[in-house]
Amino acid sequence: MDLLDDPIPGSNTPEFSVSEIAGKVKRLIEGELGWVRIKGEVGRVVLARSGHLYFDLKDDRNVLSCMTWKGQVPELGTMPEEGMEVVAEGRMTASGFQSKFSLNAQRIAIAGEGALMALLEKRKKALAAEGLFDPARKKPLPYLPEVIGVVTSPQGAVIRDILHRLRDRFPRKVMIWPVAVQGAACAPQVAQAIAGFNALTPGGAMPRPDLIIVARGGGSVEDLWGFNEEVVARAAAASDIPLISAVGHETDTTLIDFVSDQRAPTPTAAAEIAVPVRHELLAWVEQAGARMTGSISGGLQRRSQRLRDLGRALPRADALLDGPRQRLDRAADRLGPALMTGVQGRRVRLSDVAGSLRPSLLGRQMRAEQQRVQGLGARLSPALARVAQVKRDAFTARAARLAPRVLGTDAQRARDRLDSIVARLHRAGTQQIDRLSQRLIAMDRLRETLGYKATLARGYAVVRGGTGDIVTTKVQAEQAGALDIEFADGRFRLGGTATPARKGGKPAKPPEQGSLF
Repeated sequence: MDLLDDPIPGSNTPEFSVSEIAGKVKRLIEGELGWVRIKGEVGRVVLARSGHLYFDLKDDRNVLSCMTWKGQVPELGTMPEEGMEVVAEGRMTASGFQSKFSLNAQRIAIAGEGALMALLEKRKKALAAEGLFDPARKKPLPYLPEVIGVVTSPQGAVIRDILHRLRDRFPRKVMIWPVAVQGAACAPQVAQAIAGFNALTPGGAMPRPDLIIVARGGGSVEDLWGFNEEVVARAAAASDIPLISAVGHETDTTLIDFVSDQRAPTPTAAAEIAVPVRHELLAWVEQAGARMTGSISGGLQRRSQRLRDLGRALPRADALLDGPRQRLDRAADRLGPALMTGVQGRRVRLSDVAGSLRPSLLGRQMRAEQQRVQGLGARLSPALARVAQVKRDAFTARAARLAPRVLGTDAQRARDRLDSIVARLHRAGTQQIDRLSQRLIAMDRLRETLGYKATLARGYAVVRGGTGDIVTTKVQAEQAGALDIEFADGRFRLGGTATPARKGGKPAKPPEQGSLF
């Protein structure tokens, strides 16, 4: 048995656990490297739901994982984008769980002006492909806005230049939305200001601007970079209010200039574009008013001269009325004789018609109709009785041939029908007699109306001679020994006493009536 064990190769090398070696590596990396600045191209970029940011930095041979915790993201300065060349600052750390080391990036900056311009061109191409630079979507600026919203820093010469220029040209109401015009807070504040102006309600307590000016003074590419951010460009493109971009000097170009409705080379030029010159506008209005007054006066003078020329070509008013006056006079001269002729003609026709309507003729017709009606009435009752008797006899004979037991109901129906027919015949006869009586009464009224008695009631009189003949002329009246004048209420005899009319208004011997005219 050996007193000493055989030596084991490597037994003097310290032994570590996995966690111990991982912690030692972590402390070694963080202690030796500490705070570092690393330049590289941004690769994969992931913003987790938790708010932490993960991205890669790479060169032509290696890739370094980077992460930024949620609370550190607002302080980055520049959000990394794939393909961007940046300089990242932070602390190196290692993760024992996956045996990886990475950079906790706390600040990011664009690596040089060339990289910034390359990123700007990349964004321009992407937004142009979406149509945000299309001239057809740009809105026209209002000619004279009531309220102008200005998005800029409240300190500095920019806002003073804009206000001074507006006051000189055409004073307007100005609403200022203060924002940071450079640095990490610039882009989100400018985008929020544009969206805030658009969110105001028209006619509300806070007036909604009719025009927005986004303004900033000149500076380097890094100073103006906030206006090259995509969030600012999209906010300007989404604005319903017309927008003027006035960022930097005339040679400076930012991304907001391409999406705005109009670009101004300077903030002062933006104020000049926003409003016209008040004095020039007043002078133009006065000139336009003078031209309009001169045009109206000239037109009135030309029309007045034209009216006078046409008036000289027209005939006199008296000459225009001579013809109608003559036609009126001729018509007036013909009116009286025409009326007399018409009255005479109608009088002659009335005499002709009245001559044929003698009372004796109407009396004969009435007596004939009355006798015919009486004859029909006298024959109606026997005829109805005979018809009823014939029907009754026929019914009785037929009923005698039939058994009463079978035909009792039918006989009763036939008897009822017969009674109904008799009643209808009686009613028909009565109605016919009534119609004939009414017709007779109407003809009697017509006789009374057309008789000379009705004429006497209208103020006429019948003049008869001593022999009872009708006197119609003056010569006959002079030759007659005595005159008997009949009025509506009696007779009057010249040289004698009035003879009263008989009952009913008829004389003892009614003579035939002649013409009353």
